[in-house]
This record gives sequence, structure tokens and C-alpha cells, in this order.
Amino acid sequence: MDYTLARRMWHQLEPLHAIFYYSPDVFAEAEALGYAVDTRWPSYFAWRAAPLGAANPHLVYAAFHSFSLERVGEHVPAAWAVAAPDRVLAARLRAVDQLWRNLLGDQINDPGLTEAASIAREAALAADVAGRPLAAANADLPWPDEPHLALWRAITILREHRGDGHIAALQAAGLDACEALVSFAAIGAAPRDTFDSRGWTEQQWAAARDRLATRGWVNADGTATERGRDGRDEIEWRTDRLADEPWQRLGAERAQRLAELVMPLLGAALNTGLFPQHNTLGMLTVPMPSVRT
Repeated sequence: MDYTLARRMWHQLEPLHAIFYYSPDVFAEAEALGYAVDTRWPSYFAWRAAPLGAANPHLVYAAFHSFSLERVGEHVPAAWAVAAPDRVLAARLRAVDQLWRNLLGDQINDPGLTEAASIAREAALAADVAGRPLAAANADLPWPDEPHLALWRAITILREHRGDGHIAALQAAGLDACEALVSFAAIGAAPRDTFDSRGWTEQQWAAARDRLATRGWVNADGTATERGRDGRDEIEWRTDRLADEPWQRLGAERAQRLAELVMPLLGAALNTGLFPQHNTLGMLTVPMPSVRT
């Protein structure tokens, strides 16, 4: 088995989903719906939670995992008073359409995009969504006809499938939502203030750091111990293994073909400068986990 395939494909595809939350085109759709756009959070919670229906705070807190319940409660269920989930989902597709047309220009009609959408959809349909609420909720949505929209939909299912598995890996390691972030910051995945958006207070952060120190995961200054680094390495490895299924069923050759086909779009997305270097995903800073068999 290729133990690097799932992570390589995540790096290829995740920015194509994540740029959505930073795009001016998306903010324009959010504002048209009635969401405040002085920060990205009112619309972020609406866009990402809408596949769950008119979810209440505890459900979104459970599904998103890294945000404090208090931060979730600032935006949910208020989001559904602004626009019902079905209106949010329709606007989400319009926003993706405009975003990708601006990114690709005339390349939006490239036959390679149709091929990429077909391969990505095959991978998404191969993902077992049992026990993975966000992946399952997105998998229930109808498939758009336009190749670029179908591609984004497939990428979204695959990234939420991976994210749901990541939460399972964190819980298997015995980390609660705040401890997960503290331990991630401890290995240098991103500066501490990058995680402020998740809504944890200084007291909650310090308490989580103390709990991790008791377990031997962090030093007094909040940096990771060897045990903490090994623990995070295990989490990343487990996350990759839980994300393997669709890529192994697709096969390395077709996965590589997908990576080649989306490369122009990936380059265009990264060249916008919208995707931050320091991010809560740790995409540019977290090394490949150690290979285990």
C-alpha cells in the first residue's frame, strides 16, 4: 500500500475547497443573502453547516470539533434566520461558479476539467461515509451538471470525509477539541494566535495546556515534548489511514491523473494569495507522518 497517497491528494485538493472561505466572490454572495461580511465567520458557519440542515449549536460544535461551543453559538442557529439552508446551498454553488470562473477564465471549458470531475466523483463515491456526518451530509446533495461544480462537490465530500476521520483520530488519542489545538500549536503547526478564531478563552487554552502537560505532551512553555510530537505524528498517520479508502479504491495511477489535471487550478488558487500561509490546517508546516506498517 502507498502510505503517502491520501496525504498527497489532500495537499493537491484541499486548497481548491478551502479558498472558498476567503474569496471576495463568496463574500459577495454571502452579503447578498444578508450575512455580515466584516469577518468571514457568519457566512463560514452557514456555508459549511448548511448540508446538515437547520442544525443547532451542539450538532455544529460536534461536527466541526475545533470551535468552542460559545463561538458556534454566536453564529448558529442565527445563520438560519438570515437564510434557510436550502438558500445557502444554492448560493454556495453560485459562489463556487463565480470563483472558479474567475480563477480559470477560458479554461473553465477545458475537457481536462470534465475528466477531473469524473475521476474526483469516482473517488468521492468510493468514500464510506458511515460515522462521518459532514461527509455524509454533503454526499446527500444532488450532483451539479457543470464539471467545475461537480469537481468542487467531489473535493468537498473527500475533504469532509478526511476531516471526520481526523476527529476520530483525535478522540482515539484522548484529545478534546481545545487540547487538539493546543497540541497542534505546540508542534509549530501555526502560531498561537492563528487559533484565536476558534473561540477558546485564555483560561480554556491554559487549562488544556495544563492537562496536556500532566500527560507529558507539552513543556511548561507550551512547546511539544517528544511524547507530544510522537502523539501528533500518530494522529496524522491515523488520519491518513482513515482517509485511504477512496484513494486506494481509485488507484494510484488515476489519483495521479487527477492531481495532474487539477494542477492549473491549484496554481491559480494559490497565486491569488488568498490562502494564508499560517492556517489551522497546518498544510505548509506539518511534516509527513512516519511510515508504519
